[in-house]
Amino acid sequence: MKTDSQESMLNANMARRSFLRYAGVGVASVGLLATAASCHKDHKITPTPPAGTIDLGASGDLAILNYAYALEQLEAAFYLQVTATPYSGITSSETTLLTDIRDHEVLHREFFKAALGAGAISSLTPDFSSINFSSRASVLAAAAAFEDTGVTAYDGAGYLITTPAYLTIAGKIVSVEARHAALIRDLITPGSFAGPDVVDTTNSLNASATIASVLKIANTYLKTKVTAVNYGYASV
Repeated sequence: MKTDSQESMLNANMARRSFLRYAGVGVASVGLLATAASCHKDHKITPTPPAGTIDLGASGDLAILNYAYALEQLEAAFYLQVTATPYSGITSSETTLLTDIRDHEVLHREFFKAALGAGAISSLTPDFSSINFSSRASVLAAAAAFEDTGVTAYDGAGYLITTPAYLTIAGKIVSVEARHAALIRDLITPGSFAGPDVVDTTNSLNASATIASVLKIANTYLKTKVTAVNYGYASV
């Protein structure tokens, strides 16, 4: 397991690399998320989130960016664990690749945290008890699930973003996530980077997924469950 000091050192390294330059936007352009009040009325309902859950909120872009933040938290925590406790037989090349992915995911997480400011959901606690981190097959299968789910999540929620600058950010991040997904797939089975289960053979378009279906998957790896009922989607 990673230690608090390891996490602090890594976060410091991420800051030095300047995640805001990585995303191509400044704090001023994304800080407005904390006070965003727009909503998509076609999806709006008003149930009460289940007790003990963390809800994404009901405010348009703010909820969608929190959705992305939740997924990035989960991915960052996973790769931090992978690199802290390498699986048996890991190669130097695999170590380098997985470390690069870890750094990307931490940058994504920290970007959303800073951009959302006071509007950000709280830090999530992962539950990786179903993953055998000493097994290459188990780790890469989980990595593939996280990456493929992440790409379909961004593709499925992009149309809900109303602010062009936020949509641009999402496009840049999902492009990186797709690179991760392709790499992990090829580590498992060479040549499978764009299999028919993720890219349709008719239009060559990546699959997309609803917020509800993505959260159902993500919540299997979270101790405190995330919901989107205030935004108008079913619970876990």
